[in-house]
Amino acid sequence: MTLKDKIGQLLIAGFKGDRVSVSSPVIQAIEKHNLGGVILFDRLLAEKSSQNNIISFKQTKALIGDLQSAAGNTLIVSVDQEGGLVNRFKKERGFPQTPQAAQLGEHEDTGATTAAAQQTAGMLAEMGFTLNLAPVADLNLYRDNPIIGKYGRAFSDNCEKVALHAECWIREHHQNGLQCCLKHFPGHGSARNDSHLGLVDISSYWRHDELLPFRKLIESGLVDSIMTGHLFNERLDPKYPATLSGATVNGLLRGELGFTGPVLSDDMQMQAITDHYGLEECVIRALNSGVDLLVFGNNMVYDPDITEHVITIILKALHNGSLEEAQLEAAWQRVQRLRQLPLNNI
Repeated sequence: MTLKDKIGQLLIAGFKGDRVSVSSPVIQAIEKHNLGGVILFDRLLAEKSSQNNIISFKQTKALIGDLQSAAGNTLIVSVDQEGGLVNRFKKERGFPQTPQAAQLGEHEDTGATTAAAQQTAGMLAEMGFTLNLAPVADLNLYRDNPIIGKYGRAFSDNCEKVALHAECWIREHHQNGLQCCLKHFPGHGSARNDSHLGLVDISSYWRHDELLPFRKLIESGLVDSIMTGHLFNERLDPKYPATLSGATVNGLLRGELGFTGPVLSDDMQMQAITDHYGLEECVIRALNSGVDLLVFGNNMVYDPDITEHVITIILKALHNGSLEEAQLEAAWQRVQRLRQLPLNNI
């Protein structure tokens, strides 16, 4: 595999449409640029469309099959399926529904979480997904949080409960051959704003115990991957948000918490970073900070050539010395773990 091929493997990109052909931009990205993964959505926000990749069970399974055929069955196929309001599979399209995390966390035991995770993982596995960008490991510390608390995405404000339910969620996905991604490091639960819409400064609100669910789950050995949040915390890095912060990713997550697996960015097209940094700076700084897999949802803003644009940026950075080949090789090695079946399927 060439260096350029390996760079393509460090990207997950969204795309437009409920079917693909040889001329589709996403198929071209897979065949020409070795795109490593895709993310599917039920809507296309950039065009204010209520339909996109996910229309029905049969159609989605066929779509994923066509994508994998183009990639030689090596593609990471991801989706955000938490349940409740963060749900890409709508009831009116024939999909089963599961409660939001906040409801599941109200139970003293994990029976309801087990049932929801089994149903979710079974559905995703049967359609061909390989990675669920869930569960949320944030603490529900601010109930009016516009993107966590108001959507009921966190299991609890208690770190022990969050870790317990998140572990249950992960185990059930492993049983079905899927991998999971914890989010949003270093903790989004105390935030007052939505990082989709602009920079979120958690410096005054963030608590150190927001790290505890991540720490406990890392120590369990069950964590497949972790997603950074576009969260600015001057106590962790006085200049950059978590996704672009070496102190947060390489220092805190890898160093202090000891995580050795792949780190994913949150959507690199979210306004929390696009309003403040150019695409080139975001890509280079994220990779240098220790992020392995860059996610471009291509949903809020749609660019059919996003894969080629990002690869060009990375190749230029290698040429001028602002990125080291060894950094990309290490990232590529970690990302390969997401192409393997989970080992902890107990």
